[in-house]
Amino acid sequence: MKVLMINGSPHPKGNTSVALNEMIKVFEENGVEVKYYLVGNKAIRSCIACNSCYKLDRCVFDDEVNEIAKEFEDADALVVGTPVYYAGPNATLTALLTRLFYSTGFDKTMKVGAAVVTARRSGTTATFDALNKYFTISGMPVASSYYWNNYYGKASDPDNQDIEGRRVMRQLARHIVFLMRGIELAKEEYGMPVYEQGEMTNFMR
Repeated sequence: MKVLMINGSPHPKGNTSVALNEMIKVFEENGVEVKYYLVGNKAIRSCIACNSCYKLDRCVFDDEVNEIAKEFEDADALVVGTPVYYAGPNATLTALLTRLFYSTGFDKTMKVGAAVVTARRSGTTATFDALNKYFTISGMPVASSYYWNNYYGKASDPDNQDIEGRRVMRQLARHIVFLMRGIELAKEEYGMPVYEQGEMTNFMR
């Protein structure tokens, strides 16, 4: 089993890192391989809808997106973490995810997806919703904990002790491990779900 983790924070030791590291402990305890990327401090531009990826089978901008794409294809689960910026994800992370999902033609069906959101106070649910849309348009089961996948505080604050938030992260990791293993067993027993081909339609006027 392999989990790809993408940290959208620009700070390597920030709040998002604290939350994701709680998950990494659980993954390692369960023998799950983890590939971790910090991208919030990278100069990653968004998609320009050139559709060159249809011909090249990769994004025309050859940066971290194409490197991460290879790991994504091999992974059984994708965990995306971000701090809240104006009630939304880090813009660099959004740019990366848009290009990553659009430029990759491999089947993402039944890869487990999970969003982790950190904030000092507010904006987490709107950010959480935005990230989950990448998974739900791609046939990826969305993993949850026993509460929303949020972690609060400020990493530089010595009194930052979101004890429940850490527990939420650990439980989320356990659920991801369970889902990955269950999906693998289901594939062996039943195969993948049938994909129904059909005509694509636009909104009617």
